[in-house]
Amino acid sequence: MQRGLQLARLGAGAVSPNPMVGCVIVHDNKIVGEGYHQKYGEAHAEVNAINAVLDKSILSESDVYVTLEPCSHFGKTPPCADLLIKHQVKKVIICNNDPNPLVAGQGIEKLRQAGIEVEFGLLEQEGRELNKRFFTYIEKKRPYIILKWAESADGFIAKKNYEAVQISNVLSRRFVHKMRSEENAIMVGTNTAKYDNPKLDTRFWTGKNAARILVDKDLTLPKTLRIYDNSQITICYNLLKDDVLDNNIFVKIPANNPIEQFIIQDLYQRKIQSIIIEGGTILLQNFIDLGLWDEAFILKSTLILENGINAPKIGGIEILRENLGDNLLIKRTPSF
Repeated sequence: MQRGLQLARLGAGAVSPNPMVGCVIVHDNKIVGEGYHQKYGEAHAEVNAINAVLDKSILSESDVYVTLEPCSHFGKTPPCADLLIKHQVKKVIICNNDPNPLVAGQGIEKLRQAGIEVEFGLLEQEGRELNKRFFTYIEKKRPYIILKWAESADGFIAKKNYEAVQISNVLSRRFVHKMRSEENAIMVGTNTAKYDNPKLDTRFWTGKNAARILVDKDLTLPKTLRIYDNSQITICYNLLKDDVLDNNIFVKIPANNPIEQFIIQDLYQRKIQSIIIEGGTILLQNFIDLGLWDEAFILKSTLILENGINAPKIGGIEILRENLGDNLLIKRTPSF
């Protein structure tokens, strides 16, 4: 199962909104086939693992370790439970049950009715950690929310006049771009878009670019900003209009609701499974104060600014502290 979780992780950033899944097939205590879900819309882990078994006749005497309950419904691919039944595998060991209402125990029941022995719960916590985005999306009906910012040693994210200052180093930038490549969307507020003029891509890492999310209530930002360059899907939440211009989607938000809650629900409806909130302080603090976050990454520099725009204030539990060159990476999770 540990090998299955290793394989599953290889699908990071490529399978959403599906979960990451790995599968290992064992015969006479030897691995005879393995596979993972490589890309959304393509073959699932069980299919790839079975295809890797050279002698299909041994499948009836083999145990199948899979990190998530085999699907029991027709989606973009046929049910994996049916494939395992077709080959009459000896036993299926599952890490996590699938909370998706389209599966939710039906895959296990289907296998058992076909006479296949099933066990589940092996390395369950490790599996939930691996697919925390998927489980949050299904169970809480919202995207998994990651906060991220860089701050000076004395707690500022920019100078008083919003003048850009290089706080994070090369290693930190690569770390952030790796993060971006594994999530569905990146969000910034009006001031961050205006003064930093970020592209919000993954140019310092391999992988796909995430969708860009912008909050510009009064649509004051010029369309010459890099966030409007049409290179990526960009959703702009505002108070004035609904519109679509090339890759730029304008979504009108109600004035009487917390903007953040509306945005998160709208992104859920758009099947955005995870999002990084990258700034600025007002936007980040709003999410913190609403309790709308799952983890936070703070990159702390040795640079001293003496004054400027204050970094967000966050509580929670520190679970990681690691040096990235002369930057300190701190990871926090909520205590609620």
